[in-house]
Amino acid sequence: MTDRYAVIGNPVAHSKSPLIHAAFARETGQMLSYGRLLAPLDGFADEVARFAATGGQGLNVTVPFKLEAFALAHECTERARRAGAVNTLKRVGEHWYADNTDGAGLVHDLIENLGVTLGGKHIVVLGAGGAARGILQPILDAHPAAITVSNRTMARAEALAREFSAYGPIRAVAPADLGNVASEAHHVADVVINATSYGMLDRPLGAAPCPVSIFAPTTFAYDLVYALADEPTPFLELARRGGVARSADGLGMLIEQAAESFQLWRGVRPGTAHVFPLLRKLAA
Repeated sequence: MTDRYAVIGNPVAHSKSPLIHAAFARETGQMLSYGRLLAPLDGFADEVARFAATGGQGLNVTVPFKLEAFALAHECTERARRAGAVNTLKRVGEHWYADNTDGAGLVHDLIENLGVTLGGKHIVVLGAGGAARGILQPILDAHPAAITVSNRTMARAEALAREFSAYGPIRAVAPADLGNVASEAHHVADVVINATSYGMLDRPLGAAPCPVSIFAPTTFAYDLVYALADEPTPFLELARRGGVARSADGLGMLIEQAAESFQLWRGVRPGTAHVFPLLRKLAA
């Protein structure tokens, strides 16, 4: 019987994961099926149990279940433990093994696909929720000069900075003060990463997560939000108004984190270059 995988979330109908993993399976010659599972908001664990009982081998987990998936796992990777959330589950015997591939996918996209240097650079991460938690450790593993975490609720940013301070130089700064940070010669923002909900299609736009003054022509702006069309996301439009010349949305992270999940499940990391035009073509 063909091995079964799926993405589970609520909502989940919009997910591009089935298209991505179907492309990976073709490229690697792997025999598998990959679908979507819509879990009730109060029924995640039951839905996962049903999937396992019918032979399911692995799941990608999307909002709002990443914390529940972490609690459900019998064991997990170190990066998942530090994030406190998981986006990938693999069936091992009668248990679930968990990983968080978001940060690894982001770092791979930045370094390998986009040619962005993280080592020795000053990086600003906007947001202090689950998305930010998932990317901090892999970024710290790339040995930046410093990470500045900024969030409207400063207590959350400060708590996150304290939690990860044992693994590298990280601090919390209020959004209103980011412009002052960027004006200091030794704290220029080399890379600014939006890990907030700013620009998500199902959310009101609200206030920008940072002042335009944080950006400089040499800053690389990256938005975890992705847009299949050629138009920039609201965050990247903000960055361009600030003079940024180089930027990227989160499509590369989406594809690369999926490749990390595929490798965990199947033991082979697929190539990803052919998937970018496949997804972009959908919006044409």
